[in-house]
Amino acid sequence: MPSPETNIRIILPTRRNFLAATTAAAAGLVATTQTSHGFLFRQSPPLSLNSLPKSWVKLEGERKIQSYAKYLSGLRLKYVSPLLVIKAHAKTKGSLWNTLPPKSMWRAMAGTLKAADRVAATLGQPIKDVTSAYRSPSYNRRCPGAKSRSWHMQNFALDLKFKASPSSVARAARYVRSKGAFKGGVGQYSGFTHIDTRGQNVDW
Repeated sequence: MPSPETNIRIILPTRRNFLAATTAAAAGLVATTQTSHGFLFRQSPPLSLNSLPKSWVKLEGERKIQSYAKYLSGLRLKYVSPLLVIKAHAKTKGSLWNTLPPKSMWRAMAGTLKAADRVAATLGQPIKDVTSAYRSPSYNRRCPGAKSRSWHMQNFALDLKFKASPSSVARAARYVRSKGAFKGGVGQYSGFTHIDTRGQNVDW
C-alpha cells in the first residue's frame, strides 16, 4: 500500500501561474475598493453658482447651497436638475429675498420632486422652470394670492412650467397620481401647474 505521502501532489508555481494569480488578486482588490468606496466615484461635482444672484449666494452661504444641491443630486432625478430647484429660491419680493428650506425640511420635498419627475417622464419632456418651491414665511406673505398656510412653506409644493400647456401638465399629474405615485394637490393655473404631496388628493 502506498504511503499517504505518495498521494500528495506538489504544484510548483510557474511564471504563468504566478502572473495569473497576481492579476486576479489585483482585480479583486480594485473591485473591493470600488465596492467599499464606491461613493467616491458617484459624487456629483460642485454645483456651479455662476447663474445665481451673488447677493443671494452671499446671504445663504455657498456651503449650505452646495449641501442642498448634493442632497438633491442623491434623489437621482432624471428630468429636473438641482440647479433648477435651487434657482426657485433665489428670488425677491421687493427687498426681501426668499431662502433655501431649513435642513429639517429637506426630506419633505423628495416625494414632490419624484412625483414631478414622473410627470415629466409621462409628458416626455424635462421641466422647463420651477417657478416656486419652498417659501419662507415672510416671503410667502408677499406672494400675491398665497395662502397663509401654504404647502410651499412646509417644502411640500412645487409650481412647474413645461413646454406643454398647464392643462396638459395637470392632466399628466393627475394620471401619475392615479397610479399611486403620490397623494396630494394638483392645481392648474394660466402659466404653471402646482403639485404638492400633502397626503390627500385635491384638485383646482
